[in-house]
Amino acid sequence: MAKKDPYREYLKEDFKNIIEALNLPELYKHFLNSRWLDQLLWMEAQAGKARNRYYSLRLVTIIGGIVLPALVSLNINNNKIRDSIVWATFGLSQVVAMSAAIEEFFHYGERWRHYRRTAESLKTQGWQFFQLTGPYMNCLNHEQAFIVFANQVEDIVQRDVEIYATQVVQEKKQEEDEKNGKQDFLSIKSED
Repeated sequence: MAKKDPYREYLKEDFKNIIEALNLPELYKHFLNSRWLDQLLWMEAQAGKARNRYYSLRLVTIIGGIVLPALVSLNINNNKIRDSIVWATFGLSQVVAMSAAIEEFFHYGERWRHYRRTAESLKTQGWQFFQLTGPYMNCLNHEQAFIVFANQVEDIVQRDVEIYATQVVQEKKQEEDEKNGKQDFLSIKSED
């Protein structure tokens, strides 16, 4: 079972209480819970996961990158110890390389920032809606502001989907370009 994040649990309870206190039809409250709050909590969770993975991989890469030169520079005369250090150096270099490669492949740092921006945009829209400020300041009540809010939420979610889709397409194109570049290089080499 997944570990519960206290902050997300707090947000969920706090926003559910605020939503319940609003003078809105049940359908609007249902939207607030199932679309806005659900998306917000999901983005918060994804941001947290991506941040944790990014930090873990970066720490392994950084610490390993610092320790490796020290291991390489050791000049030990004892064959047994030297062999152990050689194998430890080799193993650590593989771990560092894998850590850097995994981060490069999955882009956890970029994902973290992307999810964090989207979650914060959703939170900002929610608070402005609840307080009838920002784009909702000319609305007399929450029911009148709801249509604008629903549109804002859908715009944020759609933008998130478009950014994700664009990144996937760019990554695929980059992979194809790299593959084609290697094939071009190999065909040139075979002609020599």
